[in-house]
Amino acid sequence: MTSLTQLPITVHTTVKDFTENTENALAVAHDWNQLAETFQERYGKPPTHIVRAPGRVNIIGTLRTSGEHIDYALFGVLPAAIENELAIAVRATPDSNGEIIVDNVDPKYTKTGFSAMEDVNGEWDLAIDPKALRWESYVKAAYLGVLERFFKQTPERPVGMEALFSSTIPAGSGVSSSAALIVASTLALLVVNDKLDILTKGDLISMSVGNEKKVGVNSGGMDQSASILSAPGHALYISFYPSLQSQPTPLPTSSKTPTAFVIANSLTVSNKAETGKSRYNLRVVETLVGAKVLSRILGVPTQLNERATYREVLQSWWNQGGKEDGEDSLKEEITALLQGGYLEQLKGKDNDGVLLEEMVTMSGMSNDDFTRVFLSWVEVEATHFQLYKRAQHVFTEALRVLQFRDLCFENSEGLPEKLGQLMNESQESCSTFFECSCPELNRLTSLANSLGAYGSRLTGAGWGGCTVSLVKEAEVETFTQKLREQYEPFKNLSDKEFAAACFATKPAEGACVADVVGNRDKIGIDIQPDVGGGKGASLQKLVER
Repeated sequence: MTSLTQLPITVHTTVKDFTENTENALAVAHDWNQLAETFQERYGKPPTHIVRAPGRVNIIGTLRTSGEHIDYALFGVLPAAIENELAIAVRATPDSNGEIIVDNVDPKYTKTGFSAMEDVNGEWDLAIDPKALRWESYVKAAYLGVLERFFKQTPERPVGMEALFSSTIPAGSGVSSSAALIVASTLALLVVNDKLDILTKGDLISMSVGNEKKVGVNSGGMDQSASILSAPGHALYISFYPSLQSQPTPLPTSSKTPTAFVIANSLTVSNKAETGKSRYNLRVVETLVGAKVLSRILGVPTQLNERATYREVLQSWWNQGGKEDGEDSLKEEITALLQGGYLEQLKGKDNDGVLLEEMVTMSGMSNDDFTRVFLSWVEVEATHFQLYKRAQHVFTEALRVLQFRDLCFENSEGLPEKLGQLMNESQESCSTFFECSCPELNRLTSLANSLGAYGSRLTGAGWGGCTVSLVKEAEVETFTQKLREQYEPFKNLSDKEFAAACFATKPAEGACVADVVGNRDKIGIDIQPDVGGGKGASLQKLVER
């Protein structure tokens, strides 16, 4: 079976190809028609392509940059693409000497243009300052990635681009609007430079991850993978060990009780710069030190300078017993570890956690070695370190991800209820053991369950951000309205603000390209070939001829 990452990047000829139903196809066609009309008004010519990249939601088990912090333990996660997307109408400008012009339908993002500079050694530069980012900085990062891959020390010159951006992904709400911006921008620049056919979806993931690093964001690849590899009606089980792999996982589709996910923003923001030392950074250290201590408890050897992960320690312990580690045995491995009582030994002498001196002793390292390996590269602030609580969450959350995935494949009676229970258990663990929830998230998830959700949990980095709830599709409108009435921060929002803060979605198609010119009467828009300033675009034959 061909890996998802080895598949070619999808180019569609009809809106229906990547939408689940006619209603969704009509909505996308309408939005794209408006985007194409506005493009022609601003640039005087119609676009040749529209590229799109969706946001994503973490259903259960998430990355350290956006949730329950189990990727630096190297366990799997289950994200899904959402229907909210970032779309870019583009047109190549071969005679512009590689100049990129970007504009946005949202007036708060101003139109700008830029070109790359190439030095005598063939190195490209776009003067990206990660400390002073603007929206076009992400487009610059994407352009730089394309230049470095295809136009380094070669006589071939890059082609310029006119682009118009539009997004229905709420910014700053924990659904990866920035990853969608990087993915779509990279895709657009590949399209206009005619490089799409020689790349796979895996190549696009690698490029997008690398491009996001150029704006100072280090990602494990989950956000980009979900945005690129997802399929309608499916979550994406992503494992990170021994390498990044993905598996489409079907979500409940019963015609009797169809479901949807409701994403609700708590409207509480955790300032990572101010609280990182006592929250995010601290969880990283507690988790990595916990893995070191657990390796000693289990008799698993590690190198002095090694920051082993829980997943690596688990594999070594399992193999040490003469058994073969792998995805097929992972549930059995985690269950054996939890039932063996080994994690209890991480508690130390004090129920409030362990002091630094005790933690160093538990690691078997000298003070100097411990500081160099675990504390020299990150700032933390704590009197007691919660090794047991963090480990309890990491292993039980990893088990819940696998249980959720397997339940989806079984598709047995009562599936939504079973999945909802796992989501609720995840939220409880996030709040009690990883302590990355907050009163607002607890309030939202509690409200969701009282209003009839099958289950609800935080999604995103925690300490603020969003919740995701599994809800009966027929009850979505009533559910969201009651949330608006009962969650205090929602009460004074305008309709537009509330629509951005609380919305329903189903798992959607990953990033793709639509060839507008070649299929304008089928894709859902009809772009007229005149080069004047008129609109020249009308909604016609919405899904296919």
